[in-house]
Amino acid sequence: MLLNFDDMLASSLIKVLRNNQQQFHPVIHFDPAKDALLSFDFTSQNKELTPAVLTDTKNFSTWVNAKLAEAGARYGIGGYSEHRTVYSISKVFDGGQPGDEPRRLHLGTDIWGKPHTAVMAPCNALVHSFAFNNRFGDYGATIILSHILEGTSFYTLYGHLSLSSLKNLQEGDRIEKGDVFAEMGIPAENGSWPPHLHFQLIENIGDWKGDFPGVCKFSEKETWLANSPDPDTILQLDQYMIKKAP
Repeated sequence: MLLNFDDMLASSLIKVLRNNQQQFHPVIHFDPAKDALLSFDFTSQNKELTPAVLTDTKNFSTWVNAKLAEAGARYGIGGYSEHRTVYSISKVFDGGQPGDEPRRLHLGTDIWGKPHTAVMAPCNALVHSFAFNNRFGDYGATIILSHILEGTSFYTLYGHLSLSSLKNLQEGDRIEKGDVFAEMGIPAENGSWPPHLHFQLIENIGDWKGDFPGVCKFSEKETWLANSPDPDTILQLDQYMIKKAP
């Protein structure tokens, strides 16, 4: 269902986030002096992502790891507002009815790395909700945090986590800035993807709990991107990326 978001609210959120950029804690451990970030391309331009690669999680993971090793990169990164062909492998992203437009436009940033990579809170938060979205191609273990900065509320979503990240978690739990509260999961618990973190900003979460669309229809991109602005406003990693793979 298409939500009716207020673009002015999203613009206000971006302003608040930019005002606080120097205060955010890294979401992952990263040292720009020695760690490299490789920009991945998951659009139709990437001819290496054949069905044989995408439909077999082991093959897909091997491809990701080979690209990172070849580039000497600690993480692969990217994907915000990217129109991705990879979502054709899962019915999660179908339109619902035959002939409906599928969802293909990515609303978050993906950080591809090793399983069990620590995930940290960028600022003080409360646990809004969490769930195990256990379908092929879905988020797998998911946590959503709520935040307030300068009187402005927003949410951050963390998808493809380990199941242990959800252990003993309760809605309303306080998470301090910099706390390690989760980790990247293995394919068996992250929706059958190569290990990575899906990080997404959300202005208006509506009635969603433990889940929120991370991919939208291309025809609705302006509405959804306004509600989920560029995660790099918090991550601040794009400046360190090297050329895209392949």
